[in-house]
Amino acid sequence: MRYDLDQLETFLTVLELGSVTTAAARLNLSKSVVSKRVTDLEGELGAALFRRNAGRIVPTEAAHQLAEGLRPALAEVRAAAEAVACGGDQVLRGSLSLSAPASFGTLYLSAFLADFALANPGIVLRVEYDDTFVDLARGGYDLGVRIGTLDDSSLMVRKLCEDQSVPCAAPALLGRRGRPDSPQALAGWPVIGYSRMSNVTLWRFRQGARWVHPDVVEAAAVNNGEAMRDLAIAGVGLAMLPGFIAEPAIRAGRLERILPEATTRAMPINAVWPPVRPMPAKLRALIDALSAHFAAGAPWKQG
Repeated sequence: MRYDLDQLETFLTVLELGSVTTAAARLNLSKSVVSKRVTDLEGELGAALFRRNAGRIVPTEAAHQLAEGLRPALAEVRAAAEAVACGGDQVLRGSLSLSAPASFGTLYLSAFLADFALANPGIVLRVEYDDTFVDLARGGYDLGVRIGTLDDSSLMVRKLCEDQSVPCAAPALLGRRGRPDSPQALAGWPVIGYSRMSNVTLWRFRQGARWVHPDVVEAAAVNNGEAMRDLAIAGVGLAMLPGFIAEPAIRAGRLERILPEATTRAMPINAVWPPVRPMPAKLRALIDALSAHFAAGAPWKQG
């Protein structure tokens, strides 16, 4: 068999994006070049990687099987090549792909990433902010930022800082209904739900050795923390927000923390990445820079 890295990387890009047109735009190639690379690879392998139907492409089982083996192998090839390339002049080169939650990314990563890009002009950053769960390996990401308990034990982890869920409400709403004095007193209160998490999980408080789940009433539900904050500020209901969203609004007087003595969910914020040996110098540089950026702790807690 004869195939090259361009064919393999083009195939993975098409698989990740699900479209020849989108892959061509990312790779800065024409659609005909992308299609030919994939077709040539299929010819060399003697297997169909995509089914084409009415302009749509659907990956075959062979495509998924090939991708599972290719991703770690190509990552190691890139790491080895970049280690040699960077060894002479110490200039970091290549691309880095990062996935992070939407609100946290726009509020606390964008400025940092801009500084990192300016300090490392040889690196091209690809950044995706999305609150949905992203499989880093399947999505072709070098690094992710995750908030909360980690479920994927296969990832490498470096803790950046710690956050805490903050129950809060508009002062006007509390003025009308009073201020609850215990988690149980929240029963029947209207709340802003987070559509990616049940209220039983979201609204819980530690009391001794057990968790208490007040029987709240969902008045609205959205899939973004800043949208939850804005609904809470408007007085639609209580909100259980990440500290990084709640704290600035509380300092500004737009929200008020309720039950300040209650213990809520701790939310570690971690940098995670698929294991790769050797680790590319560019990836190590980004992780080290992230760690240094948060070394003083959560910036939203520092005013």
